[in-house]
Amino acid sequence: MPDAVRTAAVRAVLIMSLTIIQAMVAFLSTLTGSWLAFPMVLSSVASTVVATWAVLDVWVTRQVWNQRHGVVSEPSSTARQMRRQRRRAQRAARAAERDEAGGRIRGRRNAGDLSRTGDLSRTGDLSRA
Repeated sequence: MPDAVRTAAVRAVLIMSLTIIQAMVAFLSTLTGSWLAFPMVLSSVASTVVATWAVLDVWVTRQVWNQRHGVVSEPSSTARQMRRQRRRAQRAARAAERDEAGGRIRGRRNAGDLSRTGDLSRTGDLSRA
């Protein structure tokens, strides 16, 4: 995580934790009927707005950083490129093996008639038998 995004995230977590503490104080002071209840409820509402803004700031900072600096090369992108090269080599090896075999399907007498099971008497087509 880049420094700017990390700073915004830490700020957001601190603001959110203070907002939760403030909301708890407002709730408990409301239960006890203290004079502090009304000002705490108002400030809790304001803190909720600020906390929402802080979370949005993390998201916006992350988007801006990605747009300005691009995506940093990750091991997954390197691994993806190596997988592509390995697949190409495997395809080339299979193609070479196929060319050596002559492109025939081994173990079948009727390579062009792959949909037939070999027993033509069941289908009623006895003209080919």
